[in-house]
Amino acid sequence: MSNEEVQKFIHEGFVRIDNAFSREMAEEARKILWRDTGCDPNDRSTWTRPVVRLGGYSDPPFRDAANTPVLREAFDRLVGKGRWLPRGGLGTFPVRFPSDNDPGDTGWHVDASFPGGDPNDFMSYRVNVESKGRALLMLFLFSDTSERDAPTRIRVGSHFEVARILEPAGAEGLGFMEIAGQLDRTSHCPEVLAIGEAGTVYLCHPFLVHAAQPHRGSEPKFMAQPPLIPKEEMKLHREAGDYSPVEEAIRIAIGLAS
Repeated sequence: MSNEEVQKFIHEGFVRIDNAFSREMAEEARKILWRDTGCDPNDRSTWTRPVVRLGGYSDPPFRDAANTPVLREAFDRLVGKGRWLPRGGLGTFPVRFPSDNDPGDTGWHVDASFPGGDPNDFMSYRVNVESKGRALLMLFLFSDTSERDAPTRIRVGSHFEVARILEPAGAEGLGFMEIAGQLDRTSHCPEVLAIGEAGTVYLCHPFLVHAAQPHRGSEPKFMAQPPLIPKEEMKLHREAGDYSPVEEAIRIAIGLAS
């Protein structure tokens, strides 16, 4: 990963890595995912839902895709060497099918990262200004994804505004819906689409505002959206000053760095 890409990540909130894993890995993974959707890839009459949600997978194609040398090097550059935990697999997968029906999950949001109450209740999860529990948001494309194939929408630079929203809440942070209710403050941010061929990975700042959209293409979209988990909690004040790009972006947003 070049210094220019690192700077892009800091200021725009994401970086796209082409050929982060092989098409062969993607094809093997899709075979497993197709099986678990309960749908027939050769019979469109079985594609009855706009989105089918699948859990985590530790099978070799998923585990191998998450641990390629190019990705491990990128994790070191963005999060810090020794500061992240290797993934044993990938998930979750919202498999999106071509449909005229509303998938019901297309609102702008920031992914929450630690439980505020019941760990089994997703709606209780929270985010704080130090991004407790999440080092990166990652988008792994397991199928070719064009503008019509329900690519994730991204608000460029929105991570800065989210950091400013979170700062007054301190370590307790804000709940998923509390943040969502303030994301109109990011509506001025330019919008881009997370498109690319199978094997493309978008590494995103954990505060990046993003959203799903309906599928208007012809073939299902397969994408994993796992977090990268920190090995140690991120810090906005380090005596050595060895801040990761994830931390540096937050520091810039709240006025601790320029």
